[in-house]
Amino acid sequence: MASRPPVSDHTLDIAAEPAAIIEAFFSPAALGEWWHAIRAVTTPRTMGVYAVEWAPTGIRDDVFGPLGGVLYGTVVDYKPSRGFLVAEAHWLPPESEPVGPMALHVECIAITGVTGITKLRVLQTGGDDTPRWRHYYDITTQGWTGSLAALRTYLEAPQFS
Repeated sequence: MASRPPVSDHTLDIAAEPAAIIEAFFSPAALGEWWHAIRAVTTPRTMGVYAVEWAPTGIRDDVFGPLGGVLYGTVVDYKPSRGFLVAEAHWLPPESEPVGPMALHVECIAITGVTGITKLRVLQTGGDDTPRWRHYYDITTQGWTGSLAALRTYLEAPQFS
């Protein structure tokens, strides 16, 4: 049986319109709030830049050293009320070798019959079935779980209602 590359795949319902969710992935201020980015250059259009930076963490991972660093890639598909795709993405940890290339797919689907509720799917793919890639996806799966919960809290706060 052939091995399958690891992925990080998350879905959750958010009480927000799809356009507001997509905007939260491109607004540097929003990225600072929910994703704890210290800097972001994001261009919401096809062939736009997608670069997000985090401060190095105080905890050292056995494989990557401190986490944080920079995720960057190119927006190859962008639909303001539906989603986007960042391709040729790489993560540059503060002290270890880059991880990539990979893709980041973000999709929003308004739930039929329920006003104001959107199903968000975030899918990160790339790499192969090696210990380093599996470890990367173990880390990012945990990271996405917490970050997407923070995104939901951010978007469902009174200022967005």
